[in-house]
Amino acid sequence: MLKIQAIKLPIITFSNILLFLLFFSFGCKVTKSKDINYMEEGLNQNLPEKQLNIFSPKKAAEAKAVFIFVHGGSWNSGKKDLYDFFGKRLARKGIVAVNIDYPLSPEYIISDMTIAVAKSVKWVKENIEDYGGDPNQIYISGHSAGGHLAALISVKDDYFQELEIENPIKGAILIDAAGLDMYGFLKKKNYPAGTSYLKTFTNDSEIWKEYSPIYYVDENDPRLLIMMGENTLPGIISSTDRFLTEYRKIEPNPNYHLQSGKKHVPMILQFFNRNNEAYDWIDSFISENQK
Repeated sequence: MLKIQAIKLPIITFSNILLFLLFFSFGCKVTKSKDINYMEEGLNQNLPEKQLNIFSPKKAAEAKAVFIFVHGGSWNSGKKDLYDFFGKRLARKGIVAVNIDYPLSPEYIISDMTIAVAKSVKWVKENIEDYGGDPNQIYISGHSAGGHLAALISVKDDYFQELEIENPIKGAILIDAAGLDMYGFLKKKNYPAGTSYLKTFTNDSEIWKEYSPIYYVDENDPRLLIMMGENTLPGIISSTDRFLTEYRKIEPNPNYHLQSGKKHVPMILQFFNRNNEAYDWIDSFISENQK
């Protein structure tokens, strides 16, 4: 009898998809500056050295708006280099893009991550002119866990006060952000100690509340552009809906886009398409804030 040997197919992961698409993406006429240290090891509460990548439009005649991107990955995975495609596309559209790495769980916890992201913004404020960026036009964005971190340091000024600077963020672009009400999410889930999210947010419910952006929304916050997938994760839907309820008390007509049929991962993969409408939303948001 003929024996048919089974073929082992590679496991398809989000990172594999990104790497595949990166390989086949078109080159971009941009200036790339990679692996720049924004945080030295041991100088910040024993946090590790961390880097960022910058993508600038070539031969720009004037300083451009700056877009800092914080990657997702459940606070325990991901890296900036997977999103080079995003930086290149933004640069081709006349924006200086900055992709950052930050400390990850379980070695580090949520307080370490927020310190690092705030320090990356401070570095950008102090240095981005050298790369063609306008330090007075800094926008921060993130997908999933990165959206949580971007939202948190935007609406809660404590992190910049500790760094002895005013909050330099002009606006935040949240792409299917997780954890906007992490306190409500973790209370409802009642995870046992030691599970993944609790390694990041600890077992202390006061910490969950302290690091939930929903509790810091006020009229002094930077403006927000919020995108959410119609078919994203249930926890993101419920958390974003609660966040929007609070935000509408400040901004009755929020800049909010519910993207029809989109699931969680496609919410970031859509940016491989340089003609995706979400780029128009970002461009309009930045232009309106520059007025």
